[in-house]
Amino acid sequence: MEACTLPVFGAYCCTSADLACETLVSRGIGGGMVSSKKVCVVGAGVSGLVSARELRREGHDVTVMEQSDSVGGQWLYEPRTDANEPLGAAGVHSGVYASLRLNAPRDSMCFSDFSFYPKDDGTGDARRYPGHAEFLRYIRDFCDAFGLTDVVRLNTKRHGDCEGEVVTTEEVFEAVVVATGQYSQPRIPAINGMDKWRRRQLHSHSYRVPGSFRDAVVVVVGLGESGKEIALELREVAREIECLCADGQVTFADGSCVVTDSIMYCTVYDYSFPFLDTGGLQLTVDDNRIGQLYSPSLSFVGEPSQVKAPRFYLVQARWVAQVLSGRRPLPSAEEMLRSAEEYHRAREMAGVPRRLSHALFLNLEYCDEFGEKRCGFPRLPEWKKELMRAAVARLRNDQRHGELP
Repeated sequence: MEACTLPVFGAYCCTSADLACETLVSRGIGGGMVSSKKVCVVGAGVSGLVSARELRREGHDVTVMEQSDSVGGQWLYEPRTDANEPLGAAGVHSGVYASLRLNAPRDSMCFSDFSFYPKDDGTGDARRYPGHAEFLRYIRDFCDAFGLTDVVRLNTKRHGDCEGEVVTTEEVFEAVVVATGQYSQPRIPAINGMDKWRRRQLHSHSYRVPGSFRDAVVVVVGLGESGKEIALELREVAREIECLCADGQVTFADGSCVVTDSIMYCTVYDYSFPFLDTGGLQLTVDDNRIGQLYSPSLSFVGEPSQVKAPRFYLVQARWVAQVLSGRRPLPSAEEMLRSAEEYHRAREMAGVPRRLSHALFLNLEYCDEFGEKRCGFPRLPEWKKELMRAAVARLRNDQRHGELP
């Protein structure tokens, strides 16, 4: 039997901005008192678990809803893929492939107060750039170290997503923190004729191992990090590899075309929140730009991309926890709206496409200023900044995992 829970995100969190503000003031936030809230965190990956810890430290009553059967989020490797929907991969949450390693040293891929060291007993992956299983071990160690297992409810989904016998419950929470990550809804480009092309098409979300591509001609669409890594891995078994760049051009040495067996779209992901019912309030996602939030009791942690995630997600989580308790005030609605408009305008003037609205491009100064201003978080030591910059430079110079320690 599969037990499924239907979280009802209503009343205090999403039904009305005015109601939410009034509720928070009556509980003490408007008057400066520190108060405890009943908070639901959606997702038990990196951002969800650190959100749960920070909320508990601030005195909140926390429940974490996780659709999988274990904690770890996107790092929970699933060997199977959704063969019936290789482009959408609707039935498989994680897009981790077997050979995936961290693209930054372990020193920079940990929370500031929970180190990511190799195991003393020699088990595990002691490399500076370990594989995905080692990072999953770190996430689980974090969960155990801070006693978060007791607040995580596994196998929880909306009842429409479940098979077999369903157990439905309703709960009302005073605040909701969405921490579901960025890598579950594949972004598929619109290409003329792709619906009529009968050979193999898949998104990198459905890629696990190179064996099924042996002696095949494969076109890899997209030259981001996953596109480069998968193309290099397929080179070991495929008869020919060509890459289709983002501008749609395919360039061969002799100017000819290629008849291909497979097309793999390494074309990143779209933000998606199918579980979230905002009670009539519009939450827009326009070309991967999440629209303005209307309720101070609905928060998102872990949405920024191109940032060394654990540390910055910790900063976000701490600020959210302190805002909900009343320790930190929110800026006025007018100030927040003006700041968001100025931010997006500056990005557009700099030529940053809308789909990268939440990409921080490893802006370490921004991360430091945000943490220092919003929750008194200490600045990142200079040696760690240099470590991160060196890791990015290594990737830009195409030094791949075969050359990594």
